Amino acid sequence: MPIPLPPLPRCPRRSSKGALPKNGLEAHMQELTRPAETDIVDFTALRNFAALRGQLRVSFTPRCNIACWFCHNEGDVPPPITKVDRFRQPRARALDPDGYLAIVKTLMDAGLRRVYFTGGEPLTSAMARPVLENLPEQGPDASYTLITNGTRIRTHRAWLARTRLDKVKVSLHYFSDESLRAIAGTRISIDTILDGIEAAREMFPQVELNTLLQRENAHEVERILDFALERRLPVQFIELVSTDFNEGRASSAVSAEAILNHLRTLTTDEHVEVAGVGQGRRVFRIDGIEIDVIHRNLGRHHVGQCGACPRRTECVEGFWALRVDHNGGVQPCLLRDDLRLNVNEFLADPKRLVEVAAGHVTSFTEGTL
Repeated sequence: MPIPLPPLPRCPRRSSKGALPKNGLEAHMQELTRPAETDIVDFTALRNFAALRGQLRVSFTPRCNIACWFCHNEGDVPPPITKVDRFRQPRARALDPDGYLAIVKTLMDAGLRRVYFTGGEPLTSAMARPVLENLPEQGPDASYTLITNGTRIRTHRAWLARTRLDKVKVSLHYFSDESLRAIAGTRISIDTILDGIEAAREMFPQVELNTLLQRENAHEVERILDFALERRLPVQFIELVSTDFNEGRASSAVSAEAILNHLRTLTTDEHVEVAGVGQGRRVFRIDGIEIDVIHRNLGRHHVGQCGACPRRTECVEGFWALRVDHNGGVQPCLLRDDLRLNVNEFLADPKRLVEVAAGHVTSFTEGTL
């Protein structure tokens, strides 16, 4: 049943020319942390998002021990930018382990079932262990996934093995020291990452790989596929889409056609999935192993949920995840910082927290934020 929600101030509107109100930027940003005003909480949009298997992505830290050039850092300042400009720093951490666990439990109780722990590199954060070791029981159809670059898995294997994680997803965008250095700007060896994958396989029943297709790794993509198939690991190949985070290296984007053509020489088991929220994908099965290709030609069907968003026509992101950052922010889209909601003041009140989150998602999907 709808739950009464007392009115709260709306964020100040920009003029048609994009100018801020006269009270200035500071007041504007303070207002952005407040929930949208409404009299009744409508849970429909949040429940629909949950029913469509939308993700809850929880970032432990914006910091990372490598610096992949395409990183969006869940909407915070990406490591490659901080690396070259020390004046541009991510937000400060506001959440403690109890705060993280309150958000996860509350939103899972509200129906979200797929929880992904991200960063930065999540295993560089002091929050990772106390949160992951104390996750609530998943319940039916729910799952916990750790997304990592693989460099710290072996180091943390003792306590990771005790967690309720269902899956570890390792980003493998490189297959040599040379491509690792070109893509991530690090002198860490590729052997460290490959060993991290082996460590994950020793601990967890589900380990998956994902690879962003780009000019820097085009010569290694088939080797990455062979590595995955030899170990019976699912792998997802992803076409780069242009965003504000990577526009400076747009020339690195390559088509998925080469890997699609190669996969079709290995199997005839291919189908297309465009259901739920997320990106359209081509799914191949090779000896029972699922290989996905996120293919731009299939479109991004989640964009249609975004109501009257002014960036809808240019959107390549859309609403496929509700994102929680280490500063206590929750936002449904990386392309608009004005959609970020600060929930720190609601952490001690689960009922109010879920009301605020549901109201925010409803306002976003209706285009009234």
